[in-house]
Amino acid sequence: MPTLPDGSIRVEHVWKKFRADRSRPLFYDQLQRIRRSVAAGDPEYRWVLKDVDLEVEPWGSLALIGINGSGKTTLLKVLSKVTYQTAGRVQVQGRIGALLSVTAGLHPDLTGRENVFLYGAVLGMGRDTVRKKFDTIVEFADLTDSIDRQVKFFSLGMQMRLGFAIAAYLEPDVLLVDEVLAVGDANFQQKCLQRIGEIVRSGTTLLYVSHDLASVEASCEKAVWLSDAVVRAAGPSKDVVTMYRTAVEKNATLLSNKEGVVQVLKADIRAVDGGQLRSECETEVSLTLTAPERAEASYYIGISQGTAFPMFVVNHQGQMPAGEFEVRCKLGYLPLPKGHYSLWVAITGFPKGLRDPYLQWQPLVSFDTFGPQRRNPPEGVMVLSPIYVGAQWLIS
Repeated sequence: MPTLPDGSIRVEHVWKKFRADRSRPLFYDQLQRIRRSVAAGDPEYRWVLKDVDLEVEPWGSLALIGINGSGKTTLLKVLSKVTYQTAGRVQVQGRIGALLSVTAGLHPDLTGRENVFLYGAVLGMGRDTVRKKFDTIVEFADLTDSIDRQVKFFSLGMQMRLGFAIAAYLEPDVLLVDEVLAVGDANFQQKCLQRIGEIVRSGTTLLYVSHDLASVEASCEKAVWLSDAVVRAAGPSKDVVTMYRTAVEKNATLLSNKEGVVQVLKADIRAVDGGQLRSECETEVSLTLTAPERAEASYYIGISQGTAFPMFVVNHQGQMPAGEFEVRCKLGYLPLPKGHYSLWVAITGFPKGLRDPYLQWQPLVSFDTFGPQRRNPPEGVMVLSPIYVGAQWLIS
């Protein structure tokens, strides 16, 4: 394989399989295992990566997205040589900074200070080089008063802050970041995302795994969608994220339970003036439902992008008639930028917790909103606002 410039990542036709868990060592179980082996061919192993190809140039940024179990973390472990591929070729050129778990690379019996210098030595950096970065690492991790304690006495959040600070400030040529930022609080997550933006602009290649699709769009130029161990789509992050959201949304709609006590006959969302749904327009949601009996109920309507948590939810307590009935909810202001969204509905007993939900929380219909694109965040702010807020400016 030809030598690549520092910061390059190349993955060619990579396959990876894991051995299935062993069953109990009983004679009957072993007979069953042999019978399944003859019938299925090779049940001892399961493939977690199948013919995966990707390439990232120096200074590039690539996100891996997909549901849990799709192979994202395994691919990062292959790239960082925590494990090795079964077949195919992998080349990562330059120093690698990997944050694959909260405590990755931290020795619990060493102090925070000792762990910083140990990690630098693993990266091939001299003590003087690490010493120049030490104060910045400690300040970023907010561990000034604890850096000389053993790491095993750190809280989970402290370990995560130290691990990220070490990986991000020792200037690796390639930074591999798994879904670990969810452990921290909102302020630290924002600091991490800003730091990721800084190191990408400084020339470090980023490979980022996250379920936070907004941060994926904001921090990565390209994305790869893994599903069932294969690459389903690859390209600009915005396009790949849109395809992933659409697929997850369809799957959630198919799996949602519409056979509850209350059944949905029709669901619709439209602009009150009869035009297209657009940012800031007055909107009406209408539901046609059928219920077996009259009861007190709480109605919930929410809107999400894909199947993530809803961006907002409205709620109403009132009567639920018996038989077929209609629910109308008027939203005086639709705070959504241009995009594709899902309408979610649930009905519970009132008071809350009186009985099982009459209608489980589920997506009922998808719709598009027209209007301004998402506003680009300022330099160094790695967030995309999911809500549109119109504003009038006056400078005098």
